[in-house]
Amino acid sequence: MITPGRRGLGFGVGTEPLPAVFAKLGVQVMATDAPSEIAHAAGWQKTEEFAASLNDLYKPEIIGRERFDAQVAFRTCDMTAIAPEFSGYDFCWSSCCLEHLGSLRAGLDFIRDSVEKVLRVGGVACHTTEFNLSSDERTVEDGGCVLYRRRDIEAFIVEMRERGHHVADLRIAPDTHAADWYVDVPPYRQDPHLKLELLGYTTTSAGLVITRGR
Repeated sequence: MITPGRRGLGFGVGTEPLPAVFAKLGVQVMATDAPSEIAHAAGWQKTEEFAASLNDLYKPEIIGRERFDAQVAFRTCDMTAIAPEFSGYDFCWSSCCLEHLGSLRAGLDFIRDSVEKVLRVGGVACHTTEFNLSSDERTVEDGGCVLYRRRDIEAFIVEMRERGHHVADLRIAPDTHAADWYVDVPPYRQDPHLKLELLGYTTTSAGLVITRGR
């Protein structure tokens, strides 16, 4: 999907470099972030987790300004109520933001809507989120940040397949690298880490890749 002429939509992009990277590779990008009232209520405007305009997404080390402006557009989007204008895309993505929508179900509803409202048939959605490694029973189900269990994601995969979509299997790699045994704790180091302690649980990131089937 990351080829010239494709159309991609990013949700909750913050200041991540992906819009610039995809634009450099020839994709027409629609980058979105939350409306300002949602961002202010959550405190995201005080960090690098929020974009208010196209300027917040420009990365001169990746792409020239003229080409960036030609390839990337910016709009606000409430992920819990995706507007009809966002439709017909070849692919969409979000990077660890759907866990902030208020509940486990709200995040999963967003993923479903991103597939069925945003993508053309055959389009691909790729979403990552926080994944609870400590327990498949206890977790954080509601609030400013929720943590998905394996059973939550596997049940959702079944749900989406029953709706006619193709979903890649969830694969949890075994702990085979030294980095697997390191769990970062607050205040988190800036060095890359695979796992961290979050809200009392050991977590990592997991991703879902879904192709719209109908």
